Formats: sequence, C-alpha cells, structure tokens
Amino acid sequence: MSVRPALAAAAGVALFLLAAPALPANADPYETVTVDPVGRIAEDGTVTLSGTYRCTSGTGPVFVSSSVGGRSSSLRYGIGGTRAVCDGVEHGWENTGKATPGALEPGEAHVEATLMELSLQGGLPLPRFHAVGQRDITLTKG
Repeated sequence: MSVRPALAAAAGVALFLLAAPALPANADPYETVTVDPVGRIAEDGTVTLSGTYRCTSGTGPVFVSSSVGGRSSSLRYGIGGTRAVCDGVEHGWENTGKATPGALEPGEAHVEATLMELSLQGGLPLPRFHAVGQRDITLTKG
C-alpha cells in the first residue's frame, strides 16, 4: 500500500474514533502530541496544521492525524495524516488538507491531534491510541 492511501486510511480511522473519551490505561505517559497555536488557511481553502509528538514504541504503523473545526461549530474536518517515528525523541508534524469549501475561514478554531497506531488483531487493523492533544488556535491567511 502506498503512503497516501495509508495516511488517508489512518486519518479516516482516527476521525471515526476521535470521540473516544480517554486513552487506554496502558498508554505510555511519556508519549505526547501537541498542536501549535497558529495554523494557516490558503485562499483555496487548504489548511495546514502543525505541532510536535513523541512516542516510544509501535509494532504497526503510527500516524499523527488532525482535525479542525470553527469555534462556533460542532462540525470537524480531517486535515491530513503524518507517519510517525516512535523512537522516544520529539519530532515535528505538519498536516495539510481541505475542508468543505467555505467551511473554515481565518480566525479562531479548535484542533485535535491524535497519535494513533494501526495494530493487526485477528487480521484487522485496529487503532491503539498513544496520545491526544487539543488546542484552540488561530487560523491565519497564508
């Protein structure tokens, strides 16, 4: 499977499961994901979000997925996915994607980033959450 479909699949699974209330009890407390306070939105509606992550182990592919929503809306839009390297070192991530045309504009927004591993269990790729981070940000033109 090429990287693009794998990222799309991981982002889709993560968005489907973003409603998970908490990380599993076995999540490593040293695994983190952060969201930078400023994101960008281009004239064509392309959104770029970024932050940092750290994870210590992974037996399957691990991704940083992100979603964004306007502060006054309950709708959230998946913005890309980045393959993560789980070596215990802090790394940067940057995801880019488009929301529904006209759905987002410069100003206040809320972002959630998820560090998630796809683990094969019984032949099915199931998510294992390493970390979740949320932040109110400012989307700037750019």
